Amino acid sequence: MERSSSTERFQPMTSVGSGVGIEMAPDLYCFTVQIVNVVFYGIAGEGNDWVLIDAGMAKSASMIKAEAEKRFGEGNPPKAIILTHAHFDHIGALIDLLEDWGPVPVYAHSNELPYLTGKKNYPKPDTSVEGGMVAKMSFLFPNESIDIGENAHPLSDDHTVPFMPDWKWIHTPGHSDGHISLFRNEDHAMIVGDAFVTVKQDELYKVFTQEKEINGPPRYFTPDWETAEQSVGILEALRPAIAITGHGVPVEGEWLKENLTKLAAEFKTIAVPDYGKFVDE
Repeated sequence: MERSSSTERFQPMTSVGSGVGIEMAPDLYCFTVQIVNVVFYGIAGEGNDWVLIDAGMAKSASMIKAEAEKRFGEGNPPKAIILTHAHFDHIGALIDLLEDWGPVPVYAHSNELPYLTGKKNYPKPDTSVEGGMVAKMSFLFPNESIDIGENAHPLSDDHTVPFMPDWKWIHTPGHSDGHISLFRNEDHAMIVGDAFVTVKQDELYKVFTQEKEINGPPRYFTPDWETAEQSVGILEALRPAIAITGHGVPVEGEWLKENLTKLAAEFKTIAVPDYGKFVDE
């Protein structure tokens, strides 16, 4: 496995939610690492099988591992790691976790594999985009790929999710080429990565306080706004009852229904910036 010196660099950003876990269902546990959420799928209990969705910020492996051990016991690595996408704040601890846990398979959309095998870098973040202080600081955020070699596997074309029965993956591009969300029809639970978020991710104060409001994907790292809007429409049409987002607090019920409907209907006003290199292009 090959690291990138920039993707493993600690990012000195945090929020009041860091270190807080919220159980949204008996087998769905959202855990905040600085400014981003990871998800533990599995019924809590020593020795139980489980899956990790996304891998947090750089230097957070010990934090993620300690929380996993509280829920599933020591010496019990996940059956798999599923990535919604491979931006730095969703794969930051991945190599460290793989070194600790051994050859755990990592699954992502085939369009994301070049970013996990050292073959392609993301576009650089857009510091010129309309937005707050985080957008202006985004030049600090890594866009380089990592290389996890044979640990990387494409998700199946039949949309099943390894070791997550009853779940399907949905291609929700826009924020990245191979961005996916996960959906379970039984209870309409959804894990959406950054397809939409519940905090305005470009404003430093709101990121720190985790002020709850629905928004589109982070502006400084979203190159395709038309496709991002289509992805939100696809997710809204599924009528989720629970949504765990990559940034912000997980949401459910009437608040989720009303606000996701509003976001889908008014995406250009709420989410799309007035200017920025990706908008202009």
